Amino acid sequence: MAGRLYIVPTPVGNLEDMTFRAIKVLKEADLILAEDTRTSSVLLKHYDIHGRLESHHKFNEHKTASIIKERILSGLSVALISDAGTPGISDPGFLLVRTCVAEGIEVQTLPGATAFVPALVSSGYPCDKFCFEGFLPQKKGRQSMLASLAGEHRTMIFYESPFRLVKTLEQMAEAFGAERECSVAREISKIHEEHKRGSLEEVAAWYRSHEPKGEIVIIVAGAPETKKEKKRYNEQREDDIEIGDNSPDISSDRV
Repeated sequence: MAGRLYIVPTPVGNLEDMTFRAIKVLKEADLILAEDTRTSSVLLKHYDIHGRLESHHKFNEHKTASIIKERILSGLSVALISDAGTPGISDPGFLLVRTCVAEGIEVQTLPGATAFVPALVSSGYPCDKFCFEGFLPQKKGRQSMLASLAGEHRTMIFYESPFRLVKTLEQMAEAFGAERECSVAREISKIHEEHKRGSLEEVAAWYRSHEPKGEIVIIVAGAPETKKEKKRYNEQREDDIEIGDNSPDISSDRV
């Protein structure tokens, strides 16, 4: 019997965000791989899941990926979870998936929670075109990466630690301009969920006097488009509508 790898999203905040299918897969899996077994044990206990649990994180994934591959080839069904959200999105998972794909192993990724989607949709900035940048480099390459994104027209998405949030917003203000609009989403799906919107300068000032806590997603509006680019974009949207795309034309909302 052929084994299979399941990528299973877990709640980023509220435990009730778990899907029925995710619970079923975890209960039936021969092996569950967790980023932190202590954190995942709380979730598994909540849903009365008692499968075999092993660690798979960024410090051991290069060593364990080939071992897990062999177990799946022997017929085991393996489910990979992270501490929160979808594995592979700024969390361990990519290396294992690539290893399994290269061996022809079936990989099924379940739809489910990920922090950046609700943060993006709630920001009020265009969602039709965006780029996900994840965590910025902590030291080397940080400034050059921000500089390279200064002209990016799409809405930009970043993850950040609460301890570096103010510094990051200040660096973004320097690279993108202090008046560039942003939205900082904090504690997505939790009791104290918070969204602070305004210019990079305004939001940085807010968090200098209000210490941030919890998981952080920064949404930054794209750079203003040239008239020529905006005209081409509007023409493309009109063509989409003519061929049957009934979604609203949000080009007037673009920064």
